[in-house]
Amino acid sequence: MEIPETRYARSGDVNIAYQVFGDGPFDLVVVPGYVSNLDLSWQNEPHARFLRGLASFARVIVFDKRGTGLSDRVPIESLPTLEQRMDDVRAVMDAAGSDRAAIFGHSEGGVMSILFAATYPDRVRALVTFGAFAKRIRTPDYPWAPTLEMRRAAWESVAANWGTTASSREFLETVAPELLGDDAFVRWFAGFLRSAASPGAASALLRMNSFADVREVLPVLRVPTLILHGTADADVSIEEARWIASRIAGAKLVEMEAGHLYWSRSGDAVLAEIQEFLTGTRPAPEVDRFLATALFTDVVSGTQRASELGDRRWRELIEKHHALVRRELQRHRGREVDTAGDGFFATFDGPGRGIRCATAIRDGVKDLGIEIRAGLHTGECEEIAGKVGGIAVITAARVRERADPSEVLVTSTVRDLVHGSGIAFADRGEHALKGVPGEWRLYAVASA
Repeated sequence: MEIPETRYARSGDVNIAYQVFGDGPFDLVVVPGYVSNLDLSWQNEPHARFLRGLASFARVIVFDKRGTGLSDRVPIESLPTLEQRMDDVRAVMDAAGSDRAAIFGHSEGGVMSILFAATYPDRVRALVTFGAFAKRIRTPDYPWAPTLEMRRAAWESVAANWGTTASSREFLETVAPELLGDDAFVRWFAGFLRSAASPGAASALLRMNSFADVREVLPVLRVPTLILHGTADADVSIEEARWIASRIAGAKLVEMEAGHLYWSRSGDAVLAEIQEFLTGTRPAPEVDRFLATALFTDVVSGTQRASELGDRRWRELIEKHHALVRRELQRHRGREVDTAGDGFFATFDGPGRGIRCATAIRDGVKDLGIEIRAGLHTGECEEIAGKVGGIAVITAARVRERADPSEVLVTSTVRDLVHGSGIAFADRGEHALKGVPGEWRLYAVASA
């Protein structure tokens, strides 16, 4: 789908940028979080995929809030109030010809969406939030929010460092730590933030949303409401979502294995929940089949080493291990699929790159005083709802289990595919692999 045309709605004396796409039977307004940029959002494939998913069942209306993205900048000294931002939602709906719509609000946008749905129930057919909070400053009766001192430090840091690669990393550590290993994305995200708001505006907006409080509004809500929240959200506590849901009559709460960004690692799952809530039907999972080389690694005697080193030193060691693995994955065009504890699962578009990546990791971690073992197999993989699986994946995992310390073990399939590449192997004989039919001849990489 091409990037939709950007249009402008007049809200008072401010122009609000918006886009409309999809031709579903009802309207769905997406209220962004902290900052956004309509055009650049489509450059991020996971986010673009999420938007296309919404358009498969709804007519979607997205916009940049005043002071951000493609909308008019506003004086920093006159911060937009929640009331003004509600006016912006209404102006965009009017301009798009939408009398009534479902509202999906993320993070700070969830706060405004809650207030809009309570104020204009005749214009809201349903409300969905993700990572929303009811209050942003900690008090005895709302103990999950940051303290005022923490928020002040945050907006002062934003004013001083906004849009740098370092600040981009700091931001991602809270909202999407799983993306920190992708250096190209970190650099892109820094540019996205610069295009979404100026340093002064970003700081002012953070200061503004720090004093938002919609707790008393929650019992007033009378529209069907779905509260989505990630259990791994380091920005807004899952306890806040549970409290919010308990205060809204009939609200449905869905706790998900996700962080603060709905599109980052759980976009398909979030999309399925929204579609089912708004239409009564979940999307059929799309299955993509492709040929790939699957690599599994783990640290030898990891549990024992963790016990010997203690929690702090083990965590520091694993952070160095993860950084090394991710550097090698990037260098060898590997795709990180999953990580659990001290283990990695990645795929490659060529077995030679997979082998060379595995041996580089094996050699590199020796400087950290640890050993890894690795297993590789090439075969047909399938991707369902963003997760990679299939018998080839299971086979690679079982091959790793057969590997000795500091050994990179592969199947005969992998060995045959890299014939003539200069990679040498040592025959390790035939083995039965748990859960995989037949006998498998395995080979250890002797030199790569």
